[in-house]
Amino acid sequence: MPGQRIGYVRVSSFDQNPERQLENISVNKIFTDKASGKDTKRPELEALLAFAREGDVVVVHSMDRLARNLDDLRRLVQMLTKRGIRIEFVKEGLHFTGEDSPMANLLLSVMGAFAEFERALIRERQREGIALAKKRGAYRGRKKALSPEQVADLRQRAAAGDQKAALAREFGISRETLYQYLRTVD
Repeated sequence: MPGQRIGYVRVSSFDQNPERQLENISVNKIFTDKASGKDTKRPELEALLAFAREGDVVVVHSMDRLARNLDDLRRLVQMLTKRGIRIEFVKEGLHFTGEDSPMANLLLSVMGAFAEFERALIRERQREGIALAKKRGAYRGRKKALSPEQVADLRQRAAAGDQKAALAREFGISRETLYQYLRTVD
């Protein structure tokens, strides 16, 4: 019995349209992440890896949607193919089965290296843009999640013994952000 065709889609931000990536591609199930490709710690990617079975085909629009890091890309492709799962990259027209030719492995490495290079260029341009904006006085960083009054209330309640997880939920912040507010002194 042939396996399922499983789609994987990743967009970097919530305002991007994920539908275009596998438009007109027949799949039985799609996993969609709205997260950066900087690493493989993505909930839908992890769900796909747990879901996929031997004989399945994982279909991804392009290599940079699966990983922006050559090591991660190779590791994911090898992990899937070792389990008998075929992987297809639509844009590049490449298919990997685990019994790939040296040319296919070269193309995986070259295309993966370009994705990694592109991510490095994006980070470099971002750093340059921030540095220029700081010089102009136009960059002040991310807006604080809480007002000074809310921070004072948060610290007072935490000192009084209120549960930190409950405080984080009430203030609409992560626990890590809560701990950062508790650590910093104004």
